[in-house]
Amino acid sequence: MTFDEGADQHHLIEWLEDSVSFLPTFLEEPCAVADEICGYEWRKVGIEIRGQDGNEEIEESELQRKVVVRKKANGKGGGASSSNGGGKDARWAEQLLNPCAVAIEAANFSRVQHLFYVLDELASLSGDANHRVAFHGLRALSFRLFSSAAGASALRRPPSAAAATAVPCFATTEPKLFRSALIKFHEVSPWFTLPNALANAAILQTLTLDRAQARPLHVVDLGVSHGVQWPTLLEALTRRPGGGPQPPLVRLTVAGDSAPPGPFSRAPPGYDFSSHLLRYAKSIDLNLRIDRAGSLAGRDLALGAGETLVVCAQFRLGHAGHDDRTAILRSVRELNPDLVILSDLDGADSAVAGGGSPGGFARGAEMLWRFLDSTSAAFKGRDCGERRVVEGEGARKAKKISAITPLITNK
Repeated sequence: MTFDEGADQHHLIEWLEDSVSFLPTFLEEPCAVADEICGYEWRKVGIEIRGQDGNEEIEESELQRKVVVRKKANGKGGGASSSNGGGKDARWAEQLLNPCAVAIEAANFSRVQHLFYVLDELASLSGDANHRVAFHGLRALSFRLFSSAAGASALRRPPSAAAATAVPCFATTEPKLFRSALIKFHEVSPWFTLPNALANAAILQTLTLDRAQARPLHVVDLGVSHGVQWPTLLEALTRRPGGGPQPPLVRLTVAGDSAPPGPFSRAPPGYDFSSHLLRYAKSIDLNLRIDRAGSLAGRDLALGAGETLVVCAQFRLGHAGHDDRTAILRSVRELNPDLVILSDLDGADSAVAGGGSPGGFARGAEMLWRFLDSTSAAFKGRDCGERRVVEGEGARKAKKISAITPLITNK
């Protein structure tokens, strides 16, 4: 969906702060890989897991070569995509992080210390996707290891530089930068834009099925768009194909607190999109009401008779545990909505189910690599505050997975 240009769009443009093109730029250039990154011939790290004592063997020459590559990449400072097609041979960060998780679980602290040293040399927030995966993965493992007295005392070294570095995330970001990061990410990346567009299209289709009368529309928002998803829907409601009637009332109930917190779900204190969205709705002559609810109980949502009820849960249930997810779905079922929209990352639930085990950490690291590689292409390798906020928030997933269950076992 795109916005039609015209004088009646000035309120929306003001809300977006003139920073979003109506056609996202990721459609123009879906991939941007720097030439200097493509020039490297990435080799598979020689890793062998021998027995259960965690004595993995990694070629020393390979580790030294990666240190040299890291220095070259930092010298360029581009942070472009390093996917080379996304093959596992190119994703060397995971091939160092995963054996480190195995060594931590096996309490092989000499091996952990060696891998921490290598990862510390390679980790960077300004390098390519591999260097940033190494940074966030090492940070997650460091927090898990140093939260244990046994791990901290046995390692005989201070926490890694990655663990000591403050990483921005949604909850700690200044509201203006947070809003700018949301809008910029929505502009350049399909990560949330496409699911949001599909969700809005499903809502419009549901309204089209009932042409007998114009019923109030009530959307219960469990997603992570923080308001960015809804201007497109509101505008489309006033321009329905075939001249369908406009809902006499559109209610948006933000019920994000009823689901367990996850990546991209928390906004910084002081951020409120309601006034901007209400102003835009007024400019297009749409009757909009915005409420907040602490639960999915019908009394908290103040359900109205005869309204079209839609529950939109974007990127939340995959980050919840089995019991929480079951409780949420049961609550949604009791509401008897006309439409339920569920969007999530493929494999998010399996990563959570894996807990703090090396297998769960490996799945989380793979998801993190996919995300950071996509942001490299979306931002065309450019480093900026908005990108660091988005990537720091996405990296919370790896930290959460590594901390679900203890990685230290007593020998």
